[in-house]
Amino acid sequence: MTYPFLRRVAFSLATGAALALASISPSQAAAKIQRLVSPGGIEAWFVQDATVPLIAMEYSFAGGSAQDPKDKSGVANLVGDLLDEGSGDLDSKTFHERLDRRAIELSFSATRDTFRGSLRMLRDNKDEAFDLLRSALTSPHFDTADVERIRSQVLSGLRRETTNPTSLASRKFLEVAFGDHPYGRQTNGTLDSVPTISVADLKDYVGRVLAKDGLKVAVVGDVDPETLGKLLDHTFGSLPAKANLTPVPDIEAAKPPQRTFVTLDVPQTVITFGGPGVKRSDPNFMAAYVVNHILGGGGLSSRLYREVREKRGLAYSVFESLLWMEHSAVFIGNTGTRADRAGDTIDAIDKEVRRIAEEGPTQKELDEAKSYLKGSQMLALDTSSKLAQALLQYQQDKLPIDYIEKRNAIVDAVTLDDAKAAAKRLWGQGLLTVVVGRAPQAAAQPAAAPATKSN
Repeated sequence: MTYPFLRRVAFSLATGAALALASISPSQAAAKIQRLVSPGGIEAWFVQDATVPLIAMEYSFAGGSAQDPKDKSGVANLVGDLLDEGSGDLDSKTFHERLDRRAIELSFSATRDTFRGSLRMLRDNKDEAFDLLRSALTSPHFDTADVERIRSQVLSGLRRETTNPTSLASRKFLEVAFGDHPYGRQTNGTLDSVPTISVADLKDYVGRVLAKDGLKVAVVGDVDPETLGKLLDHTFGSLPAKANLTPVPDIEAAKPPQRTFVTLDVPQTVITFGGPGVKRSDPNFMAAYVVNHILGGGGLSSRLYREVREKRGLAYSVFESLLWMEHSAVFIGNTGTRADRAGDTIDAIDKEVRRIAEEGPTQKELDEAKSYLKGSQMLALDTSSKLAQALLQYQQDKLPIDYIEKRNAIVDAVTLDDAKAAAKRLWGQGLLTVVVGRAPQAAAQPAAAPATKSN
């Protein structure tokens, strides 16, 4: 379907150069963030900014794909793909025409812990935009023809993933890390689970998850508080007061070292590696975040990039990042290399991980990482949409409303001893490693038809 692409084009044309001007510095944002509570009790973090006539809203409901039935992974994802396929008295075609005519951007997605939505519009189209969102959330059709069309698209993507080494490596890593826990399942489902999802499953998910008690909202743009309060009540006010969520237990990722091989007959071997991480609520999170930037999160300046790419020429790129969720946390990295050099690549990554775990970073590395992370915040929050996304994430992470103002001081407070302790904690046990590619003995042979997956 081309509707989302057309809406993006229309929105860009409608706003033109205004988007380039919709820039808010972190210091300005910190001074402007309001905690708004609507007359009906809907709370939002709000930045009123009339620089350009745009409004961006990000919101989420607690739940996400972790609320999918155990044998039906992919329900939340399918709901997200279908909420804008007709609602109220509008069928799918008419709903999308309304969005396109007013250059309204509306989308839904599911993470493991949240069901999220995004809404962007010109100020003059706000009433229609919020009303279309209300309709999608409260009276989705889930017509059989639309469900089957979207299901077919999801299944097509899942089939492509069976021959995509990066997708296979990610899936297998989560299975190894989390086993039967909901975090071990794929948000978009499987070729076995998606065909079994019924309309009743979709409606049940909406009824259990889309409720006001798990709702978090962030709005940035050209609207006054009184008007926004009325829009929030109109949009979310008729949702159920309380969600009916299945409890999700805390879990720590599997302990390294472990190595898993998945056979796939492709020229390039993909390596995904990781292990238990640090939760966002952990008092040592920022130290872990900074030292992670030094090892693998700093792009061309990271240790892994220098060792794997620059010094040895083993891979074009290599990265590693922290991933935190409500009930667990991991660090996870990825690279790709020639099949006959996969062993050397794994050895180089293992060696550098062991070195930083044992020795920690240098003071120079720490100072440079802190300087970069403080400066990069300016770019991370330079549009209304980016700022709204950040404000929503801060709420999900249970951070204070003045976090933007405090963040750089928190980064600055990380000492070399803190960074060394975080490095030992993160990487002292080694790695969970998943390798997807040809078996070593077949590495020198030309690629044939894709092989079946084996462990």
